Amino acid sequence: MALGSSAPEILLSVIEIIGRGFKAGELGPSTVVGSAAFNLFMITAVCVSVLPGEDIRRIKHLRVFAFTASCSVLAYVWMYCILSVFSPGEIEVWEGIVTLLCFPGMVGTAFAIDVKMNFYRFIRKKIRKTKKNGHTVVQTGDGDVLAIAVKDGNQENNDKNHVDFDKDIELLAFKSGDDPEQHMNEKKRIAMEAYHRARAKNPDADASTLQHLVEQENLKLQHKSRAFYRIQATHRMTGQGNILRLKTSAEDKKNSKEAALQAEIREMNENVAKAGIKGTCVYFHPSEYTVVESCGTCYVTVVRVGERLFDTVYVDYETVQGTAEEGSDYEPAKGTLCFAPGDNSKTISINIIDDDIFELDEYFHVQLTGIRSENGKGDESTALGQPDKAMITILDDDYPGVFTLEHEKFEVMETVGMLTLRIVRLIGARGIIRVPYHTEEGTAKGGGEDFEDIIGEIEFNDEETVKTIEIPIVDGEEYEKHRVFNVVLGEPKIVHFEKTHISNLDTIENEEMRRILEAGKPALGEHKRCEVHIVECKEFKNTIDNMLVKANMANFLKSSSWMEQFKEAFEVEAGGDDEDEDGSGEPVEPSYFDYVMHYLCLFWKVFFALVPPTDIWGGWGCFVVAILMIGLLTTLTGDIASHFGCTVGLADSVVAISFVALGTSLPDTFASKVATINDETADGSIGNVTGSNSVNVFLGIGLAWSVAAIYHAANGTKFEVQAGSLGFSVLVFCILAIICIAVLMYRRYHKDIGAELGGPARSRKITSAIFVSLWFIYILLSAFESYCYINVNM
Repeated sequence: MALGSSAPEILLSVIEIIGRGFKAGELGPSTVVGSAAFNLFMITAVCVSVLPGEDIRRIKHLRVFAFTASCSVLAYVWMYCILSVFSPGEIEVWEGIVTLLCFPGMVGTAFAIDVKMNFYRFIRKKIRKTKKNGHTVVQTGDGDVLAIAVKDGNQENNDKNHVDFDKDIELLAFKSGDDPEQHMNEKKRIAMEAYHRARAKNPDADASTLQHLVEQENLKLQHKSRAFYRIQATHRMTGQGNILRLKTSAEDKKNSKEAALQAEIREMNENVAKAGIKGTCVYFHPSEYTVVESCGTCYVTVVRVGERLFDTVYVDYETVQGTAEEGSDYEPAKGTLCFAPGDNSKTISINIIDDDIFELDEYFHVQLTGIRSENGKGDESTALGQPDKAMITILDDDYPGVFTLEHEKFEVMETVGMLTLRIVRLIGARGIIRVPYHTEEGTAKGGGEDFEDIIGEIEFNDEETVKTIEIPIVDGEEYEKHRVFNVVLGEPKIVHFEKTHISNLDTIENEEMRRILEAGKPALGEHKRCEVHIVECKEFKNTIDNMLVKANMANFLKSSSWMEQFKEAFEVEAGGDDEDEDGSGEPVEPSYFDYVMHYLCLFWKVFFALVPPTDIWGGWGCFVVAILMIGLLTTLTGDIASHFGCTVGLADSVVAISFVALGTSLPDTFASKVATINDETADGSIGNVTGSNSVNVFLGIGLAWSVAAIYHAANGTKFEVQAGSLGFSVLVFCILAIICIAVLMYRRYHKDIGAELGGPARSRKITSAIFVSLWFIYILLSAFESYCYINVNM
């Protein structure tokens, strides 16, 4: 990120050194110092005042900020020392290399502080014990808790856990940062909160739309690097709009096209599978029917599919006995169906015989026996499809019935809202019967915690075979869930029943069933109890999992082809905030400013579209070519700045600390502004400013001066660098930087403000005025020294 966000300042120093034959110049180093002053004073002034109302932003990782802020000052102190103290007027090889090596040292130390890396594991350390609420707490000298000893009730002597308090303890392990599992759980918690907000705002959204909305919400909440905010600011400044909106819109279009294509392919495959041939195919749809014996007539549907639907086709059919017998249970049927041109379906009607004798449920079949075209012969254009046989089950309705729940175990997602369970009436459907039911708690709790308790009776009317009961399930929106409760049926009761004769009992082998049938009473069947398992919503869990995997900010900064890059270069988009809709869900149209900036920057947008896409060579092609092109542009900028200063009569050092520094820091200004508004902390805005300033010295000055010093050492000459204006600027900056950081810390610990950024309007205005004044003081003092109005021997 340092090579990306600070590349102009770094490359300007390197290119100036090389371009001048490895001799020191004023433009590059002065730009680094001037850029640091603008970043620290002006950008911080903007960030303090940009928040609406009395909103505040505090630095979360204060230790990292304290370290980078110290480095940002010490870096310039070091720069002053090597210019004026260690070897005045000369930069030696070791000075340049040490300056360069400070960069990885600073980054590594900041990382270690950020993750709270444990250095204590490598040393021995004494501990002490204290007693709190009956427990023995083992602590280090600085208060870090290592263990908590509790009494073991199973031991007679009440020994403590394995801690020897009379000896020094060598720390083998000690909490260093967040536990990875805890960190992942925190990410899941944030993702679930985003899911809840998205669903509350869009209650009618389907699963895919909801997942998309949640991913967008998570992207907005994600911590974003300074590099992202610089890219976002550049996009808006050049009329390319919000990068999140651009990428998600493109992804939506891509997904919709893929979904439409997949749907079309599925439909074609289904048609081909159904037809099986190019002509006409005939089959039963559906192939299973259930009727009560008192229904009178059963209707069976035969359908035709294929390409030649305008031919006349004849299909033969006949009934086939099963356990149901012709003449006593149904009237046999045999005949021919005629599909006229354009007919897609035909119906076969079969009469069902009703009697008052109890029988077990029985079935028979209807078979398609042949198919032929209009000429009376079968050919390749006509065929029978599958299924070519339909089964009709006849339910006897001369017994009150046996009542059972359809499932012994049933799994339901917590988002179902209303659980529907079926109670089935078997072995008869005569009379009006009531079946009591109620819920019983298990690991799932009623009363609105996991489900709503219910108790009641459900009534089966005469000839009614299926009823449903509904149980409200409470959506706890948990990532993982598995809780159980039961639904229990009570003994069925007869409300109204016309007595009938029950015969054919000899065919029933089960003696218990014989007794029930002889008594003529309804009974409970196999499943008197259903065990309901409430589990997490798979869509919700997948949404959270996918969001944690897919909602990666890098996906919104990458490109896959040159065509995509050139297309984006010519497009004009609105440069609004992340909340880029106008309240009605419609995208905001580009403003006049967006169009003006687009056409002003069109040449450069097209020029940089030549950079290889990030998907090529793992992003290295993009990185290398982009650095080279930035270097080319930086060379041009340096020459223009020198000519400009020569034309208007300004010294290179003054041009560098003012115009060039302002130009290189302008994207950082917009990036910090956006970061201040969008982030919940101040780390992404002012926290990165101090780190960027340190990098500019260690990497920008260190790299350029190391190369030049090594070149001169190899040729037996000295790399001469006169402190002059640069040394004075560094000294002034260090003094003013300390004042700036002190003001920020005062704001943080002041009871009426309590944060580095934002706060009451009066304090914001005063703070911003102080910081702007510091920048003007720095510019004026540096300029006066350059023109010898101030004479300081450095």
